[in-house]
Amino acid sequence: QVQLDESGGGLVQAGGSMRLSCVASGGIFSSNAMGWFRQAPGKERESIASISWTGTTKDYAESVKGRFTISRENDKNTVHLQMNNLKPEDTAVYYCAVDNKPFGIIVRDVAHWGQGTQVTVST
Repeated sequence: QVQLDESGGGLVQAGGSMRLSCVASGGIFSSNAMGWFRQAPGKERESIASISWTGTTKDYAESVKGRFTISRENDKNTVHLQMNNLKPEDTAVYYCAVDNKPFGIIVRDVAHWGQGTQVTVST
């Protein structure tokens, strides 16, 4: 059974930093693109960062570009999201995701979701 376990969420002040991690188990995902999504209250879930299966191509939403960095460790089936200069509007539940097809560049068709981790940025 595939499971994605996110960690690293919590409460941080505006301008602070936080690092999220996601460990995938029950499968091997080194050949799949992985990414991070978020969902704020009353809003739709949105993609904010993707990383290709090789780790060489990264894609970011405009709202986080220059502040967030996605990375992966294929030998550990792990993907990270380093978030710097956090803003109150970054407050959301953050989800890890694995793409359905191998050898992808970005996450287009989510095969598996994590359970989500809450990130709250205070003013």
